[in-house]
Amino acid sequence: MTENKKIVLVVGAGDATGGAIAKRFAREGYVACVTRRSADKLQPLVDSIQAAGGEAHGFACDARKEDEVIALIEQIESERGPIEAFVFNIGANVPCSILEETARKYFKIWEMACFSGFLNAREVAKRMATRRRGTILFTGATAGLRGAAGFAAFAGAKHGIRALAQSMARELGPMNIHVAHVVVDGAIDTDFIRDNFPTKYALKDQDGILDPAHIADNYWYLHSQPRDAWTFELDLRPWNETW
Repeated sequence: MTENKKIVLVVGAGDATGGAIAKRFAREGYVACVTRRSADKLQPLVDSIQAAGGEAHGFACDARKEDEVIALIEQIESERGPIEAFVFNIGANVPCSILEETARKYFKIWEMACFSGFLNAREVAKRMATRRRGTILFTGATAGLRGAAGFAAFAGAKHGIRALAQSMARELGPMNIHVAHVVVDGAIDTDFIRDNFPTKYALKDQDGILDPAHIADNYWYLHSQPRDAWTFELDLRPWNETW
């Protein structure tokens, strides 16, 4: 391990927000450690960061499995360096009527969007508490503030991750660990939105959908804040998004 290297760990480093956050931190000299269940899907992101002159490493990890999470954090801390910033960015936004929702799917959505956040944040927090420094950022959604019809499982999970963030912020703040929750409300510039919601995607030219790079700028801003003025919750939405 190289002690002078700073690590950002992005759990759920997809092609949009998570990947953009990893790139943003890498631009600032951080080593980007990124995870998904399939390591192969991370290679384009890793290649992109390296091509831009940064350092990145991809890891396959099922964020819902405690033994895999513990092993991942140990590997990164021992082989790459101290995790200075941690970003939890797993979504699981799956709509379904409460009249048709199954216990199996409800539990799976909670596992992905809430329980896995607890597992990963707990392991990272243990290391940060020893060093008395660090940043832990959770990607939330409006579903964490109010539950919409047809999104009972997603809303339950996102309410849970917000409550986790609130509790951790109060406990870890005195240890010099900044915990924040980011509410991302609105369509994001992704292939999924382009292919499935062309009318919404057409608003891109009017700044009517969220640019992942601009979302990432706000995560860097949170990490860079002086501790006398830490933000706990940051709400990001396009100018035309309804509240």
